Amino acid sequence: MPTMKHHNSDAVARINFRLPNEMKEVVERAATASGLTLTDFAIQALLERANEVLRDYEARKLSDRDRDQFLALLDEEPVPHEALRAAFAAHDRLIAQ
Repeated sequence: MPTMKHHNSDAVARINFRLPNEMKEVVERAATASGLTLTDFAIQALLERANEVLRDYEARKLSDRDRDQFLALLDEEPVPHEALRAAFAAHDRLIAQ
């Protein structure tokens, strides 16, 4: 069964967790179908999900500059442009009828 390349054993950390037997059986079947050991499959799945979560987090996180700009825009008094004024006038004409 193919395995993933692991880093130097000096830099290896351990994660222990328990899961229901039914879940373990599903994970074992998926590992076998992938041609990976259970450990390698679990590492790969955990790392892929962790990277996905971090990518999503980083995509939504504002820099200090972006946050300041966003808050400044919220503080500004909105100024209606000509198209909006025309839409309000048209609305008023229609409602007044």
